[in-house]
Amino acid sequence: MIPRPFAEMASVGVAVPPRVLTNHELTGMLDTSDEWIVERTGIRERRIAAPEQSVAMLSQEASELAMERAGVSPADLDAIVLATASPDRLLPSTACDLQALLGADNAAAFDVGAACPGFVYALTVAEGLIASGQSRTVLVVGAEKLSTITDFQDRSTAILFGDGAGASIVRRSSGNGRGILSTFIKSDGRLAPLLYRPGGGSSDPISERVVCERNHFMKMAGREVFKAAVRAMAEACDEALRRAGVSAEEIDLLVPHQANLHIIEATAKHAGMPMSKVMVNVDRYGNTSSASIPLALDQAVAEGRVKPGSLILLVAFGAGFTWGSAVVRW
Repeated sequence: MIPRPFAEMASVGVAVPPRVLTNHELTGMLDTSDEWIVERTGIRERRIAAPEQSVAMLSQEASELAMERAGVSPADLDAIVLATASPDRLLPSTACDLQALLGADNAAAFDVGAACPGFVYALTVAEGLIASGQSRTVLVVGAEKLSTITDFQDRSTAILFGDGAGASIVRRSSGNGRGILSTFIKSDGRLAPLLYRPGGGSSDPISERVVCERNHFMKMAGREVFKAAVRAMAEACDEALRRAGVSAEEIDLLVPHQANLHIIEATAKHAGMPMSKVMVNVDRYGNTSSASIPLALDQAVAEGRVKPGSLILLVAFGAGFTWGSAVVRW
């Protein structure tokens, strides 16, 4: 077991667009109903960014809040690790755009492409940067504008996704036991065709054909993704707990990726945790991919469900397939 903690999560901050898209509004666009969506997903509404509101802008708002709460200035940042599946552009990274917006002149900046577990992946990278001595203070961000890559003619995906951003200041542990006690990340690229964007990349560049075939939008085989997600999140919970040397009974709050209420319930059941110890806000935001965990964590902190000293378990699964988890002493 690797001795920990090297690093601690000093704060969390979030940003969501003001525009709310409800299930009732979707019924005017798709052959669906509020009851059908809630029954299958637990989602009631999601946030949609305005055309002029970029991923970098959402990231800036969340980051500035996280920095204020941690008492950190832009000059204090040694690195910015930004997780996103919906970057503003393919070149340069959204992290570099965020660095410019923040005026973080001393920070190295780069993106992490790990879809929904992106925040956990970025957290793992930040811990490594600190443990190696490369950085002392790292800004970790998960931010998405999934509405731009969602096909609102496809009922199976249009009901799921929303926009938002979350950020955390990760810094060298103060030595009081607070910090990241374990992380676990894994992937299986053989399952990529079950959840992916077929067109728009260098292998099939954007073209009239790609747009006409709607291949620049996400495609998902829902039933197969659900099964894989339940298996992977169960493995991720077990491994993070084992690496941290703690039991599920010691966890104060499970903060899972907010993809689907049934996946969350299955994950909690496997971990042996009652739903009273699980943070759920999928009904308010839908699936915001890499922003999902920080959005849920921020709400848990605001509601007093996470306090100094709380032991929390983060777990997520997404396209790739990728999955990951972490045990954190808040």
